[in-house]
Amino acid sequence: MSRSGKNITLAAWAALGAIAALLAAPAQAQQIYRSVGPDGKVTFSDQPPLSGHASMKSRSGSDLPGSSDSGLPYALQQVVNKFPVTLYSSKDCEPCASARRLLAARGVPFAERTIDSNESAESLKQISGASTVPFATIGGQHLNGFSETEWSQYLDAAGYPRKSQLPATYRAPAATPLVAAKETPATAASRQPEPVAPKPRNAPPAADADAVAPAGPTPSNPAGIVF
Repeated sequence: MSRSGKNITLAAWAALGAIAALLAAPAQAQQIYRSVGPDGKVTFSDQPPLSGHASMKSRSGSDLPGSSDSGLPYALQQVVNKFPVTLYSSKDCEPCASARRLLAARGVPFAERTIDSNESAESLKQISGASTVPFATIGGQHLNGFSETEWSQYLDAAGYPRKSQLPATYRAPAATPLVAAKETPATAASRQPEPVAPKPRNAPPAADADAVAPAGPTPSNPAGIVF
């Protein structure tokens, strides 16, 4: 083999080695080690810890950076952070129930806002351009009306898994009104305490109408003056 042929072979092997290293890098990056120093400081690294006090956590650990107290898997938490889902619904709305079932079946964490007043309907109109439900936002995307095919396409594009990956301990947040109900004047008045009449100040005892001033001088009135 010529020197040039040998050089080409060595170069090819070097290139293959570089490609193999690049392909292996993502797999190695999945292993993250969590270390707790003597001062209590927590650090994360792709290198095994030297101290026996360190512990290892996978990327799905709830205490890794980027995750939340909800305990969502790491990959799912990243999607939620980038493309949060909000469902706008109302009572006795079957399409809203269908949308809710789709999100629950795919394990999509979402917030739900209910439209139960004229104020809520007006607020929804400002957000979506209409006052009809169901309406949803996936990140910056707006979905008016429910279509399982269309909603699934948007969820796929955002990166949400098709099958639920939610932990068994996950609890969806309760639905809340889009606009909080305002207290009516009658309700506010009913909650006001009843006024209490002020107590009269101490007054001198009233004179007895039947009492008759003694006539004539007395030890306290030797002159016997009568008014």
